[in-house]
Amino acid sequence: MVNLLTLCADLPTLAFRRGEVVVHEGSQGGGIWILLSGSLQVRKGSVVVNEVSRPGAVIGEMSVLLGSPVGATVLATSPSKMHHASDGHAFLAANPQVMWLVAAGLAERVNFMSRYLADLRHQYGEAPGMDMVAEVLGELSQRQAPVARVGSARDPNPDN
Repeated sequence: MVNLLTLCADLPTLAFRRGEVVVHEGSQGGGIWILLSGSLQVRKGSVVVNEVSRPGAVIGEMSVLLGSPVGATVLATSPSKMHHASDGHAFLAANPQVMWLVAAGLAERVNFMSRYLADLRHQYGEAPGMDMVAEVLGELSQRQAPVARVGSARDPNPDN
């Protein structure tokens, strides 16, 4: 199978300095970035949720696929280079192999999260707070909505 970096080689390349923001949480989005080199930090609000340094990592795909605002702020933690498709929707529609790889990556992440949450539930059973794990597992396994909802299980109306 052809890898994502090869499939995206014709996209423009952007450079980011350490500390520079790639995307802001809540912005309109629409673009897709593919990491070539460097490292990135992903934040939801003030909480760091991920560090990314694997070439081929994709940023912005969830916002594009869901047609929703960007769900996290991503900033460069070292000088970084990324391929960029400013119209992520058109890029994915025109490149089914890229779409397939993006979908497979998302499926891997959901699978990992489901296994992790199931393991937490198994280890901690009925401990305080574990009822939320069951709710999240249920949502992960049954969610079929075409559009993401704002909020979370703990705070379904964050803007209120």
